[in-house]
Amino acid sequence: MSEFPLAPDLPQELSWVNCSPQRLNAQRGRVVALVFWHAASANSANVLADLARALMRFADGLSVIGIHVPKFDAQRDDERVARAVNRLGVRFPVANDPDAVAWQHYGIAAWPSVALIDAEGRLTEVIAGDQQSELLEERIGALLDDAGERGLRVYEVAAPALRPEPIRPLAFPRGLALTADRLYVSDTGHHRVLECDHEGLVLRSFGSGNAGWIDGPGFQAGFNAPVGLVVTKNVLYVADSANHAIRRVRLETGVVDTVLGKGRGGIPRASANALVGETLLDRPWGVASDGARLFISMSASNQIWEFDLTSFGFRPLAGSSRLGLGDGNGVLAELAQPAGMVLVQDTLYWCDSQTSAVRSMKPRTGEVQTLIGHSLFEYGNEEGDRELARLQFPLDLTMDPTAPMLWIADAYNDAIGAWHLEGGGLVRFPFEHALDGPAAVASSGAHLWIANTDAHEVLRMDVATGEIVVLPMTS
Repeated sequence: MSEFPLAPDLPQELSWVNCSPQRLNAQRGRVVALVFWHAASANSANVLADLARALMRFADGLSVIGIHVPKFDAQRDDERVARAVNRLGVRFPVANDPDAVAWQHYGIAAWPSVALIDAEGRLTEVIAGDQQSELLEERIGALLDDAGERGLRVYEVAAPALRPEPIRPLAFPRGLALTADRLYVSDTGHHRVLECDHEGLVLRSFGSGNAGWIDGPGFQAGFNAPVGLVVTKNVLYVADSANHAIRRVRLETGVVDTVLGKGRGGIPRASANALVGETLLDRPWGVASDGARLFISMSASNQIWEFDLTSFGFRPLAGSSRLGLGDGNGVLAELAQPAGMVLVQDTLYWCDSQTSAVRSMKPRTGEVQTLIGHSLFEYGNEEGDRELARLQFPLDLTMDPTAPMLWIADAYNDAIGAWHLEGGGLVRFPFEHALDGPAAVASSGAHLWIANTDAHEVLRMDVATGEIVVLPMTS
């Protein structure tokens, strides 16, 4: 008799978003990795990618089942979870657990966590946190070997779970950058970056359209879920999030190369010359630049990093790596999954997505301040001054060049907010066109471009009239 208890069966209350209901007793003879995650978590995205690789390695005996447990109210919506499953490229069964029933049955304490179940249906352990791919594969391999030695193992490939998105010109666009005559769009779900005019006519495409990590001419290069973009000195820098890398597109030639990163995630380390040796990144999301330095929001390590474009020095600028909302000097401050950023003169602004906050710092002094936001689990949809204003998982912001005002992509409120830096607080901009998880914004003053991410489109709004145009995004 095994020393491990039988794993609790999956509750009937679960809502299966990409397959028919699953039962653990149907998995006898297989090892099951039950992953508890939420769609807004960069650390969860890391673990989902680790388990996708484990499925490839142990295809003939491993089953992975995802249990999505919401952190935000918006994540209780099964359709939103289904879109997140597709955006993240998940191909195994996923259920939404809005009331955390399975979470409680398994005694889970944190996102992400993986419960391992052996071939007899017994819960062997729970592994919490990310950056543990080697441990996960070691434990899974040992459980499969044990099942084989005892004649219990079923050698079959698990059927994939699919509920595909409609085919459209864009798939989950999550990054925008604007110049005087160009609009750059991270076509995140198609793993490419598009160069367009301001009307949405596609002029060039960087990336083959297939996930990969390949340098070279634009149409041959490989990206994996690119997000943040910034243009400086005729170079487009790309936060290639799932490759854990910063990529560079030389706009004169269209050639793509890698500036930082090794195609796999890891704990970032400071370096006097990041081009020498191994420099690892952890889900880079936003990028900003003053021409001499590149600022990078490292979403999964809860930090802002600085890369010197001349000396190649690489150092943490803000964030202790501990998840939280705490102001202070530089690396003593607490950040929570920083996302989109913008540099305005001598101040860096960013969205701290997990605390539903907008933060700022002056790189010269290192002092971090909170403009909007209260705590890790406090969010909402309220206008007003700093005490009243509430966001829900904001992902990007940009400065209006004609006014001291930040436009904010408030993703889980399906809204665009405007924060007046000289007083007036947060206001919502009314939209006749439905917003669905907006994740990026860019402003010329007269117009605002919006990546309407879960609707697979980019919008352009005339700020004076409120008129909305859906850009064609075709060549």
